[in-house]
Amino acid sequence: MPDVIDVIIIGAGAAGLMCAIQAGRRGRTVRVIDHGRRPGRKILMSGGGHCNFTNEEIRAEHYISHNPHFCKSALSRFSQWDFLEMVRAHDIDYSCRDHGQLFCDGGSGRILEMLLGECRRAGVVLQMETGVEAIRPLGGRRFGVRTSRGAHECTSLVVATGGLSIPAAGATGLGFDIARQFGIPVQPTSPGLVPLTLQPRDKARLADLAGIAVDAEVRCGRKQFRDPLLFTHRGLSGPAILQISLEWQPGRELFIDLLPELDLTAALAIQRQSHPRRTLKSALAEYLPKRLATAMAPPEAADTPLTQLADAQFRRIEAGIRQWRLKPGGTEGFRTAEITLGGVDCDALSSKTMEARAVPGLFFIGEVVDVTGRLGGYNLQWAWSSGWCAGQYV
Repeated sequence: MPDVIDVIIIGAGAAGLMCAIQAGRRGRTVRVIDHGRRPGRKILMSGGGHCNFTNEEIRAEHYISHNPHFCKSALSRFSQWDFLEMVRAHDIDYSCRDHGQLFCDGGSGRILEMLLGECRRAGVVLQMETGVEAIRPLGGRRFGVRTSRGAHECTSLVVATGGLSIPAAGATGLGFDIARQFGIPVQPTSPGLVPLTLQPRDKARLADLAGIAVDAEVRCGRKQFRDPLLFTHRGLSGPAILQISLEWQPGRELFIDLLPELDLTAALAIQRQSHPRRTLKSALAEYLPKRLATAMAPPEAADTPLTQLADAQFRRIEAGIRQWRLKPGGTEGFRTAEITLGGVDCDALSSKTMEARAVPGLFFIGEVVDVTGRLGGYNLQWAWSSGWCAGQYV
């Protein structure tokens, strides 16, 4: 005979654990099932191991979705301040960095310990290394879940499986498969917060720049971000590129300013007066790393003394550096993407409860849903908020 449980949550990540805590506190019997060996793998990876657990500037406009209004209810009902209250209640030290990002000073493990401790207090059962083999509706808000470690029945089934990003951490498309099984639409998925690769010609020209990081402003369409940009062996990365990757589509150009706020024409004119014999590439190395200065200097002028260059040439050189037009070749894909764009269609879910409108008792939370936040703690906050909301109703 199958075990009969009030709530089964598939996925022991941020959203699943938060939902389990809330449901358990309400006296519901809760079992979290996950195919991995350990819970919270992406939590541990977040923020370079220091868990960028939320952001002071959480607002709906920092999220991308087919339905941009969907996230508002959850984010307002369990806000960044509510999660911060949990962190403080557990005496976890944290710090605020650029752009309102909040990090755990003692490492990501402190946040995971907090969540697992709250799960234990709420009577939640975690069942790891358990694969889901089949799900079937039993009628009357009841579901049968067959796993590699036995069969279960429940009255609330929560899908918190995450998206397709970082398959090495256990990501699969299971959540999307479950949605489709029940006739729930899924918006097209693609890698988000992901490094971009270069076209062969640009890759050959910039191959020697791997490891160089600069402060840059990157624009695609109407969106632009000012953050560090990193040159890699495959292309471009760093916060500025990860952010703009949410806007970029194949075939589109990026406009990159490698020297934001510097009047390069005026600066070069001053150098021409004080160091007339200095070559252009040497002059540019005053403002850019040497290898980058050499790569960005026009080949025909790189070794030309400044005294032989006119202001009109300086303006063209400045345009090439401060309005660098680049058409990426693609992305590095889900292998390195931090998040999945797209997912379970928000229009098919209740923004208040995260329950599927057409399938009572079936809930979707976290990354599996078509809500994608920008870099900086926004996606973990969506996990906390959506998990909390579902936890009030399962």
